[in-house]
Formats: sequence, structure tokens, C-alpha cells
Amino acid sequence: MAATLYVAVAVAVLVAAAVLVQYCDAVVAVTCAGAVPARSRPEVVSITQFGGVGDGRTLNTWAFRKAVYRIQHQRRHGGTTLLVPAGTWLTGSFNLTSHMTLFLASGAVLKAAQDTRSWPLVEPLPSYGRGRELPGARYASFIHGDGLRDVVVTGDKGVIDGQGDVWWNMWRRRTLQHTRPNLLEFMHSSGIHISNIVLKNSPFWNIHPVYCDNVVITNMVILAPHDSPNTDGVDPDSSSNVCIEDSYISTGDDLVAIKSGWDEYGIAYGRPSSGITIRRVRGSSPFSGVAIGSEASGGVSNVLVEDCNIFNSGYGIQIKTNAGRGGYIRNVTVNNVRMNNIRNGLRIAGDVGDHPDEHFNQLALPTVDGVSIKNVWGVNVQQPGSLEGIRNSPFTRICLSNVKLFGGRNAAWKCKDVHGAALGVQPGPCAELTTSFSSGSCSN
Repeated sequence: MAATLYVAVAVAVLVAAAVLVQYCDAVVAVTCAGAVPARSRPEVVSITQFGGVGDGRTLNTWAFRKAVYRIQHQRRHGGTTLLVPAGTWLTGSFNLTSHMTLFLASGAVLKAAQDTRSWPLVEPLPSYGRGRELPGARYASFIHGDGLRDVVVTGDKGVIDGQGDVWWNMWRRRTLQHTRPNLLEFMHSSGIHISNIVLKNSPFWNIHPVYCDNVVITNMVILAPHDSPNTDGVDPDSSSNVCIEDSYISTGDDLVAIKSGWDEYGIAYGRPSSGITIRRVRGSSPFSGVAIGSEASGGVSNVLVEDCNIFNSGYGIQIKTNAGRGGYIRNVTVNNVRMNNIRNGLRIAGDVGDHPDEHFNQLALPTVDGVSIKNVWGVNVQQPGSLEGIRNSPFTRICLSNVKLFGGRNAAWKCKDVHGAALGVQPGPCAELTTSFSSGSCSN
């Protein structure tokens, strides 16, 4: 009898333990940030060792370039951390190197100089064929890396301030000579980790990984005034395996915009963006919370957007392309997104975006296929959405499930040249989306 009771108690304990393990697993947040950890370095050097002065007036460009040169040529096993201590460190544009960490301590502000006349120029991206704003070269990003491996940019909530107002005013006055600089750009690089700092007032896009692989961007705060032009938060561009998580973004343009080249140049370069995860991002923008395109000529696939909170914005989720873009956008999943005070909840559009020049091929029609949008809830949404494809290239397998967007009086979906299905959608979906899922179109 005692033995039987002992076995019963043991079984009960094991069952309870299994349930507890399952519960703990459920409450632990899913993350992709471990793909590129913020590794520690065996050596730490301070910018002050290279003559840096954090008084907010001294120009430290030469100090930062000397520090990076020393790290690059010493080649310490395991790499080196360049510490930026508390203070205001004024500097011009500088490059990073492989196997280094740029660490901004609490109270550190890395501030971009505003002397635009001496700002360095770099070649246009081959997948764009020209500067994004103007033909020819473009201004180098404030912090730049090309052909690097194993780079960490992190800190204890230190700040990188692009002081972008001088650039924004040049854009408004149409006195720009070249395309404005990004705040932080990596090209042809892998193993990039960016975390735990504040970016503010970027002249142009904030974080731009282009032709990169294995990039983690996590626990970031990215800020710019809502009237600052083109200050996108994070723009993965012709890059793969990019993780964007646990960040707050409030800027003057899309919070996140996935790209892959511009018209005939992007088609010719042919490098897609794929394996992009956007998770637990929240913020506001006069444009899109999460966007794909419109420059997506190299293709975009395998995108996951989940557990995001978008408020006080123009569009919640937007997929945008145009005739002449070519390329494809496919296998996109949007799940568990909350919206509040949004002009247009969901937009998939085939008539958005300008062209680099007159040489684009008007017959290069993009394909949009396999977009699953589910478990989306919104209040104070003026219009639930518009799904408008291209006549000779309709968007296919557009699947909406449990999408409820409330707030607009007599609000209705706008649809044309689109095929798919809708289940549990409020307001009621347009006729182009059938009311039942099937294996050939959409499945639960």
C-alpha cells in the first residue's frame, strides 16, 4: 500500500514538474538575438588614450580614427573594446574594423560634427546605381563599416546623436549636393551586433545593413522628430538573417523598412533580403510601422513580424512596390500586432515609389505572393486597409485571419488585382478575398 502511494505521489510530482517546465518555456520570450551575441573582449582601450576630449567642443575625428587603426593593426586575439566614457564627444565620420566593440558608457554622447563641407563621400551602392536622393556619390555614414566581421556596437544607454537638423534643412531648401549620410551603416559584413544604445537625430536612415549577413539589432531606442525627412529606423537592405527585437522607434519615416535595390540596378545586382525577423518593436511614425519596399528589386522573402505595437502612425503594415521594380516579395508572416491611432491599418500597394532614372524597364513587374496577416487588433484606425495589386501582375495568396481594425465610420477595405482569403476579419473583407481558406490559397 505504501509503495503504491509512493509511486502515485512520485508520478504526481513528475507531472507537476512537466507542467511547470512547459509553463516556464511558454513565458520565456522567444528571441533571435542569440544568433550574434555581444561578446566580451580581452582588451579594453579608452578613446582618451588616443587624445579624445569629451568636452562637447573638441573635434575628436582623428582620435577615433587612430583608435580604430590601432585595433585593426594590433589584431589582439578575441578583439578589442573601444570605450567611450561619459562626456560629449564631437567627431566627424569614422570607420570601424573587424573584431572590435564600440562601447558607449552611461552618460556618453557621441555627437556628429555639422561641417557638411568636409564630410567624406563614398561611391553609390551598386544595387541603387546612384545616390538615393541625388545622382552620383553619397555622403559616408557617420559610423561606417565595409567588409567587416565580428563587430559590436553597444553600451550602457550611451547616445549617438547625428545632429541631423543641418542636413534636414539642406533637404528642405534643396541645397543638398549629395545624398545625406546614414547614422550607422555596414556593408558586405557579417556577425554584426547593435544593442543598448540610443540613436537620435540621424541625417538620413538610422541603421542600414546592406549586403550583410547575420545581423542582430536589439534593445535599441531610435528617435527623430516626426517632421524629420527620411529618418527611417532600421533598413535591412539586400541582407540575410537579420534580427530586430525589443526596441522602441519614433522617427520621421518608416520604423523598419526592408529593401533590396532599386529598379534595373537592383535587378542586375540580384541580392535579395531574406530571413528578416522583426519582433517586439513598438513605436510611432507619420509613415509605416513596418514596411517592405518600395526598393525591393532584388527580392524579399521569409519575413516574420510579430508581437509589435504600432501607434500614432500613418500605416501599420505596408508592402509597397511598383511597375519597373521587378523582383518579388513572398513568404511574409505578420502575427500578433497591435495598432492604435493609425490612418491605414494594412496596405499592400503596386503603385508606390519613384525611379532612379529613365532607363528602368516598365515591363519589369514585381510579384507579391504568400502574405499571411493574422491576429491583428487595432483601435482608432481610420481605414482598415487597401490591397491593390498590378493589373498584369496581381498579388496572390494574400491571407487575412483574425484581423479586427476598428474606428473608422463606414470604413471599408479597398481591393483590386488581388487574390486570397479572409477569415474573421472586421470590418468585413472585400469580395476579392474569399471567405474560406483552402490548401490552394490559404490555410490556417
